[in-house]
Amino acid sequence: AKGWHGPQLLVDDICQPNKEYTVSAFAKTEWYNSVKLSLEYTDTAGERHYSNLASGTSNGDWTEFSNVKFSFTSEVSKVYVYFECNDASTLYIDDFTLAEAPIIPIEEDIASLKDVYNGYFKVGTAVMASNLSSPSFMDLVQKHFSGSITFGNELKPDYVLDQAASQANGGNTNPQVNFSQADALLKYCAANKIPVRGHTLVWHSQTPDWFFKENFSDDGDWVDKDTMITRMENYIKNVMEGLATQYPDVEFYAWDVVNEAWQDNGTPRAAGSSKSENPDSSAWTRIFGDNSFIEYAFQFARKYAPAGCKLYYNDFNEYMPQKTTAIYDMAMELKEKGLIDGIGMQSHLDVGFPNASTYEKALSKFASTGLDIQITELDITTSDTSEAGLEKQAQMYSDIFDLCVKYKDNISAVVIWGVTDDQSWRATRVPLLFDENFKAKPAFYAIVDDVEPLAPITTTVTT
Repeated sequence: AKGWHGPQLLVDDICQPNKEYTVSAFAKTEWYNSVKLSLEYTDTAGERHYSNLASGTSNGDWTEFSNVKFSFTSEVSKVYVYFECNDASTLYIDDFTLAEAPIIPIEEDIASLKDVYNGYFKVGTAVMASNLSSPSFMDLVQKHFSGSITFGNELKPDYVLDQAASQANGGNTNPQVNFSQADALLKYCAANKIPVRGHTLVWHSQTPDWFFKENFSDDGDWVDKDTMITRMENYIKNVMEGLATQYPDVEFYAWDVVNEAWQDNGTPRAAGSSKSENPDSSAWTRIFGDNSFIEYAFQFARKYAPAGCKLYYNDFNEYMPQKTTAIYDMAMELKEKGLIDGIGMQSHLDVGFPNASTYEKALSKFASTGLDIQITELDITTSDTSEAGLEKQAQMYSDIFDLCVKYKDNISAVVIWGVTDDQSWRATRVPLLFDENFKAKPAFYAIVDDVEPLAPITTTVTT
């Protein structure tokens, strides 16, 4: 048996779409093993998707999975929850419970983050389609973060690109796109008039290899640079025009055109593929030989993006000096050609590193470009979840927001990468402003206290 062969339960017939449920169980393996509780579903294009909900370890002893949340939208089918382990082992499951998640009311009597910073910059967050089924989660989004929404995954290349349609109708140069996985979020943002940061067009990660291969085939030869330039243009065109046509009421005020193209030492990524043993390698550099693909991406985004939508280069570890310099130099070249509007500082930080002054060096250098800056994916991890540890996290959040206020003339948006700790990609190190019970943490209070109110930013239209 393979490690992922484990007990599974089809939940389509038991559970309703767009509703949140919890799974609790105990799991045990016969020798040391990582045990995961996962979700599988099939999208409207017939593609199967897998996501890990929670994990634990067992060495012949029971590991507990307690009230692990999951949900699914009405667009998907063949939804399973299942257990898997790292390698073939006897896997025991006991006390399995499936229940509707309780609805916990949010704290209505605390300040609204977006209101506190009204006049400074937009305050937003990242949301995934699965979050839409949690009323409390979405109440927090409405109260605190409705200045901007980024989709956690649903507009990334592997969610949007449609292999079967590309093979049927793409003629080798016209990749087809499908927004079925983003549909629920797009409709939510349209209905609630929430501006969207598009994330992301050109990225080495979460981009399938077939996108770079002959006939859009998994086992095709890698295409040449000229073919890839044509494909890139058509892909960006299809995304921009498809969204504008199908979701005319969604305001895309920003797009991350290129994401994470530089390494920490300021050099382009190694040539590789999404299936490479080196997850940091890039099929873009494989085809182009260098980072020259970046300029093409911005040219095409400029050509097809909606009027008024600003275009960003986005990266993490952006405070590492050699990477800061590489991003700065690239941004200045693109600025001279009128192709870029801003720099996205992801800002995945930790209480131990970097400190605020290291972060400010990068912020100051990026501000000196004269381009707009957005803090695009802010979270601050801590391994110490004691009261003292959470106070230290709060201080770090306070320091970063103080810098955002200091540079408010250069910063148009600050986006927190998620809402509640348990839903974060870094959940084990509690990096966000609200805990799993939707309660504000010390970090929240640290950034809403003592902020001087400013006049709201208004846009006047002259005719």
